[in-house]
Amino acid sequence: MAEIRIHREHSLGLERAREIAWQWAEQVEQKFDMACTVHEGDDEDTVEFTRSGVKGELTVSATRFDLVAQLGFLLGAFKSTIETEIQKELDSLLAVKKKAPAKKKPA
Repeated sequence: MAEIRIHREHSLGLERAREIAWQWAEQVEQKFDMACTVHEGDDEDTVEFTRSGVKGELTVSATRFDLVAQLGFLLGAFKSTIETEIQKELDSLLAVKKKAPAKKKPA
């Protein structure tokens, strides 16, 4: 079995990180037909995801994202492509959350 490990540090705090994790889960459910289950904790959440040939979890805390996925034999041949796509999706969501809206100047 091929394994994918992705680690991202952040300074968003747990609430904003949860928003990103839930968005990510919704995206992979729609785009890749994954089944996702979110387990909320006091200090971190875990998003378990699965579909035929893939099983893994995304652990989310106030300071980091850790994704571990096991790819079955057939999907293992596409590990590099799958890993790149996951990184791109996660980095895209992190980039959007890091940008703060411009503050309006008082009139």
